[in-house]
Amino acid sequence: MQLAAIIVSLVLTVVGVALLARAIGQFVRYFKLGQPVPAGSRTDNPYARSVTLVREFLGHTRMNRWGIVGVAHWFVAVGFLTLPPTLAQAFGQLFQANWTLPVLGGFLPFELYIEFIGVMTILGIAVLIAIRLLSLPSRPGRKSRFAGSKSGQAYFVEYVILTIGLAIYVLRGLEGAIHGVEQYEATYFASYPLVLAFKGLSVGVLQNLIYFTAMVKISTSFIWMIVVSLNTNMGVAWHRFLAFPNIWFKRDADGGTALGALLPMTSGGRPIDFTDPGDDDVFGVSQVEQFSWKGLLDFSTCTECGRCQSQCPAWNTGKPLSPKLLVMSLRDHAHAKAPYLLAGGGKTAEGEEKGSEEQLKDVPAAALAEAGRPLIGTAEENGVIDPDVLWSCTTCGACVEQCPVDIEHIDHIVDMRRYQVMIESAFPSEAGTMLKNLEKKGNPWGLAKKQRLEWLKEVDFEVPVVGRDIEDLTEVEYLYWVGCAGSLEDRAKKTTRAFAELLHMAGVKFAIMGGDEKCTGDSARRLGNEPLFQELGMENVMALNTAFGEETDDEGNVVPESRKPKSAKKIVATCPHCLNTIGNEYPQIGGDYEVVHHTQLLQRLVDEGRLVPVTPVEGIITYHDPCYLGRHNKIYTPPREIIASVPGIRNEEMHRHKERGFCCGAGGARMWMEERIGKRINNERVDEALSLNPDIVSTACPFCLVMLTDSVNGKKNDGKAKESVQVVDVAQLLLESVKAPAADGEPPAGEADAESAAEPAPAK
Repeated sequence: MQLAAIIVSLVLTVVGVALLARAIGQFVRYFKLGQPVPAGSRTDNPYARSVTLVREFLGHTRMNRWGIVGVAHWFVAVGFLTLPPTLAQAFGQLFQANWTLPVLGGFLPFELYIEFIGVMTILGIAVLIAIRLLSLPSRPGRKSRFAGSKSGQAYFVEYVILTIGLAIYVLRGLEGAIHGVEQYEATYFASYPLVLAFKGLSVGVLQNLIYFTAMVKISTSFIWMIVVSLNTNMGVAWHRFLAFPNIWFKRDADGGTALGALLPMTSGGRPIDFTDPGDDDVFGVSQVEQFSWKGLLDFSTCTECGRCQSQCPAWNTGKPLSPKLLVMSLRDHAHAKAPYLLAGGGKTAEGEEKGSEEQLKDVPAAALAEAGRPLIGTAEENGVIDPDVLWSCTTCGACVEQCPVDIEHIDHIVDMRRYQVMIESAFPSEAGTMLKNLEKKGNPWGLAKKQRLEWLKEVDFEVPVVGRDIEDLTEVEYLYWVGCAGSLEDRAKKTTRAFAELLHMAGVKFAIMGGDEKCTGDSARRLGNEPLFQELGMENVMALNTAFGEETDDEGNVVPESRKPKSAKKIVATCPHCLNTIGNEYPQIGGDYEVVHHTQLLQRLVDEGRLVPVTPVEGIITYHDPCYLGRHNKIYTPPREIIASVPGIRNEEMHRHKERGFCCGAGGARMWMEERIGKRINNERVDEALSLNPDIVSTACPFCLVMLTDSVNGKKNDGKAKESVQVVDVAQLLLESVKAPAADGEPPAGEADAESAAEPAPAK
């Protein structure tokens, strides 16, 4: 038995180590196929990156949001990293059954740790196996987060871990028996029942059992190593190694998710100058090798857990997009195509084929066939990613927020969209109308710029306009960026008027732009039209810098002598998309501003007593988190605190809220596209809201307001919602409560109090 155990174990060890070394080399060459990233963008602040890595791993900061799953996975992960000494012990036991590790062997803290982690690894993997079995796609179908995952690979990995854990536990019992443990010892606090079970066996039998069990442990470990080394696209196994560099190289060194701003468009690791692009610049991604090396690392790191899929609004409403399946498809395609690329194949920036016939003669036929597939194409075209998958994304960020290994799904989706829009002009036709309106009129509705100020006629106080009533913003505290929806869309204009009135009542000095401002470019950028975003953004930055009293040159750049602005560059926006673009993306094109959302400012005014909700608003309210306010900018509390300050109202949270909030369906330029596949996302969200039987559905985004209102009105017409249900912005709700009931012929008390306490607004 001993000789056979030694031979089997050593042969598998040699083969496993050799194949693992080869696989690591393959990964290095594979990742080098990707494009470079801008210098320093993934390696800045190594100390913060290392702290982030340790915090995310030891804290399991994403996994622990999922309750018992996170706890079970933590023990399995820690066991995998810290139990290799038991493998070394097993090797020694092949040659001498009662062998113990030098130094560590017999050291009580070490023995207690091994005993504890060994048992917890067994329990942890058993829990994970049970959860997978209870969530088999054959049972809940599409709603299973494991739908589409490679279940065979997952079971292989899980049962390997279970086998190794049980082998460790059995070896502990055999060790206690062969070392003659006569009574309970803390060293064997978990395995002592096995010590008792083996106690009566002869020394020879104990030795053979140790040889056999050590062989099982070693063989299982290295069979696992051989299998995963031969399958480099086996994410459920390789994430154990690749998650560490993927987290370390994440976009934000301090640990933030890859949300908020989109990355600037680059080619060859350099930002593209759209005023004078290089001849060899590549626009977007049309071949898998055009993703950055970080993108290729992302794809290989996917563990197929399906948390992104379970949260995706597109997948949950019957659409073909699953962030998990998209990443898996890109990973499998990239690995299958790699031999062709490593042999010199591929395409130039002009689309010409690279690689001579001589270079490619030894490339496997499967790799050549994979190389011939279009990255974006229908099933009939044998495409890797179907166009409907690409255009179903709302860029809500749920996938990025939930991914435990920090995959940056949105960046990759937008990169593929960029090529489709800019090079192929292949995108939903109705989105083309929006782009034309942006190009010609500066707003997605195609309305004349003079209509941006029409809402001013509907308020009974003066709102100063920059360039007309005031020269610049030195006289006011805030620039109120009304935005396209807030000035042009009838439902959103109600929010605009309510917010402006609240600022007036609180005595906040503010002004608005004069109507020459353009759309911030959010929808254009997320659709994939980066040049249009740059054009709109630069015009707005020039206008904003001028409004804030800075001198700019003909290209909108701030003149160095006026670098210090004459006024604090404070902007308040009622649209989270404007907030996100101006605050997070305009710094990429020379605009640096302090931007707050209107709910943040209103919350402060309520806290300071400058706005006092006095009139009760009776009924149940449920608040919908806008994706670009919540997940993208982490603003969850202010709207809820405003709602809580209103007397009489009772807030009921929907099941999916805050980090797990469900999209309204308008983000990622979906506001301008028809929803032809599956259930409408806004209907799914409204069904969830109406299940609480609310009187008010509230939100804090004009896009959400439109989408939720459309759905509620449709359900009223169908008799599926009570006629009294309202959809309002938080600002409208607050205004209703701040305005005290007035006697006949008298102004509302709240308004009168505010007028007497506040400084008068600047006159026109």
